[in-house]
Amino acid sequence: MKDSHSHHLSVTGVSAAVLASLTWSMNFVAPLVIGEYSIFDLAACRFIISGLIGALILIANIKAWRHLTLNDWLVTAGLGFIGYVGYFIAVIIASKYAGPVVAPAFLGLVPIALAISGNVHGGISWRLLQVPFALAVLGLLLVNGQNIARFEGQSHTTLALGIGASLAAVALWTWFGLANQRALMKRPGMNAWVWTAMMMIGGSLQTLMFIPLGTAMDVFNAPMLGFGQSAISQLYLPAFVLAAVASIGGAWAWTIASQRLPMTLASQLLSMEMVFATCLGLLFYYRWPTAPEAIGITLIVVGVVKAIGAFHGSPGKTAMAH
Repeated sequence: MKDSHSHHLSVTGVSAAVLASLTWSMNFVAPLVIGEYSIFDLAACRFIISGLIGALILIANIKAWRHLTLNDWLVTAGLGFIGYVGYFIAVIIASKYAGPVVAPAFLGLVPIALAISGNVHGGISWRLLQVPFALAVLGLLLVNGQNIARFEGQSHTTLALGIGASLAAVALWTWFGLANQRALMKRPGMNAWVWTAMMMIGGSLQTLMFIPLGTAMDVFNAPMLGFGQSAISQLYLPAFVLAAVASIGGAWAWTIASQRLPMTLASQLLSMEMVFATCLGLLFYYRWPTAPEAIGITLIVVGVVKAIGAFHGSPGKTAMAH
């Protein structure tokens, strides 16, 4: 960010990144409330609803259509796949083969991978990032370590497939974070709502293309369970909440953060997603955190605060503006 930017833009960027983390943490608990419906049922409904909401957003911002090019649509469609549909499919495969414990542990690496990638071509001194990174890694290990230690069951081949899918998900979202910011830098006047809507519409169309394949693979339970009254509370409502809050709200907040913060700082703030996900999981199961979980959460938060402090005190274009 340029030093000429006003201070409130930096505060807005930090707040937006934290808000995105909060909304995306819902992805980890959503599968707990869908009953007999599959995660694929939830994903299909979610992304289709996201596309419909995106279309409404574009209609509400119809004047912006004059400035959109074919390239804008192609870029956002690609980003919609990399960061949402493709990423979500990778997460589903990871959860299926590595289990619901190991997969989130690997996905916790996304903020670290994205922060390192975002700082490769210069920016803030690596020395200033050593402590925030170390705190984040240690915190993530403590939050997920007990679960990994208790993990049993899968064969080595199955586990390897799951871990491979987890790493693919990490790579996809790291790619998305960097590509999204580069695309926005080329479009400094882009409306965050319009950009979000375009990504969601692209992702929705890709989801519709996936449904025949998913049906052939028998991954959907909805045709058997029905689309009537029973689906309202266990499928439609969770899908709508995820679409409106996690997909649309999260993508909008992340677009704001990407426009106003260096990627290294924005991605460090993204580690709060695991904190929020852990807290939501604890609320769902009505239990207090264990000592390692509590210490891990604390370390992640301290790491985030340290990262903000490092950027706030760093001179140059990547520092937070005063």
